[in-house]
Amino acid sequence: MKIVHISAECYPVAKVGGLADVVGALPKYQNDAGFTSEVMMPFYDNKFTKDNKFSVLFTSKLKLGKQEYNYQIKTIIDNALGFKLYLVDVPELLFKNYVYSNDDTERFLAFQIAVLNWMLTWNEKPTIVHCHDHHTGLIPFMMTQCKAYKALENIPTVLTIHNAQYQGWFSHEKVGLIPEFNFNNVGLLDWFGNINPLASAIKCAWKVTTVSPSYMEELKKSANGLETLLSHESAKCNGILNGIDWEVWNPETDPYLLENYTQNTVEIGREANKKWICSHYNLDFEKPLFAFIGRLVGEKGADLFPETFKKALQKSDISIFLLGSGNEVVEAQLNELKKDYVGFYNAFIGYDEKLAHIVYAGADFILMPSRVEPCGLNQMYALRYGSIPIVRSIGGLKDTVIDISEKGGFGICHNKVTVSEITGAIERGVKLYKNQPKYNKIRKKVMSINHSWDASATAYINLYKSLNYGRG
Repeated sequence: MKIVHISAECYPVAKVGGLADVVGALPKYQNDAGFTSEVMMPFYDNKFTKDNKFSVLFTSKLKLGKQEYNYQIKTIIDNALGFKLYLVDVPELLFKNYVYSNDDTERFLAFQIAVLNWMLTWNEKPTIVHCHDHHTGLIPFMMTQCKAYKALENIPTVLTIHNAQYQGWFSHEKVGLIPEFNFNNVGLLDWFGNINPLASAIKCAWKVTTVSPSYMEELKKSANGLETLLSHESAKCNGILNGIDWEVWNPETDPYLLENYTQNTVEIGREANKKWICSHYNLDFEKPLFAFIGRLVGEKGADLFPETFKKALQKSDISIFLLGSGNEVVEAQLNELKKDYVGFYNAFIGYDEKLAHIVYAGADFILMPSRVEPCGLNQMYALRYGSIPIVRSIGGLKDTVIDISEKGGFGICHNKVTVSEITGAIERGVKLYKNQPKYNKIRKKVMSINHSWDASATAYINLYKSLNYGRG
């Protein structure tokens, strides 16, 4: 079985969010399981492409409407990623120092066309084409509807929705950018008067998955306009929980940590990492440390952080550390808080991979008060490193964190995204932290919870096998 994953992101090549982590790990685990799994993504102007050397496999031209662009397919030399990586280099469109911008329609259409054009030249066609999010959402349509790709129409396609809020809409005025197809079938592109790549993929893909079972059910009720479509197509929809890369996220071997540790040495190891955070960011080591890592956007509940942190710091004897960026107004408010709560609160506005690993290994609690969380990986990283997740029960958070009030519970859950609910959850965390025997027992327990990709990779393989290969 040959699986080709097509994505705009892939860790460590280019990362904006959790999509990159999934595409950077799932193929590796599928290869380890004895299958051939490869990744195709754009060639960006970033640190990874500057730091590595590439060979050219294919050179050609593509048409985007009336425009013609040169492109190349490149592969990395001395590849140690655990899977074959192919990069689509369209210099005029894709070779940018960003992943997403306001010119994404043309950029990602060119990417998808280049992918399919190259695939036509393969002697051995893929068994499965696995598309990720709307940036690759027109591939299932083009494979089945565009005249140029008739040779690919019987290859099964799978769409994974990582975040249904973003759908890639664009006007029908740009329909001419898509390679020629029978215009009687233009309805397969349309949703509420626009061309909608995510909706088109839901209609045209052989199978549709989301990154957690709960998120799939939630989308049937709230999916930014796609609710009725997902309900109508529910027979081909599955929720498969994401995993995390067990090798990258391993406190025993993680090169970013100040001190590595195992389940048996968790107290000593985490103490060293917490001390580093507290000394570098002027926080009190003796207080329970609550941390947030992620994008400062409404989906994550970040707009409530300034008021929430004020109230939590006034109510409880705690420290708070934040690592993230996203909304300039929220960033300014969070920076302003530093003046009022010196020694109790600090923030790093931006992103730093090393610092993120140290925070997972040093913070006592990880905050995730999300309004939307298709799967969530931060709670899995937290558990792997022995930090207790405080989460809103939604999507993948609901599927992975059991409240300490329930049998077998190990996290702290709340139901609403409000200042009072989040501060109440923090207070519950303080109470747990004060009971050190119970806290330490839970901390050791959560490190044994296996959220590696093994089970998820197997679930995807079983999904692929269920498809009727070579239909027609």
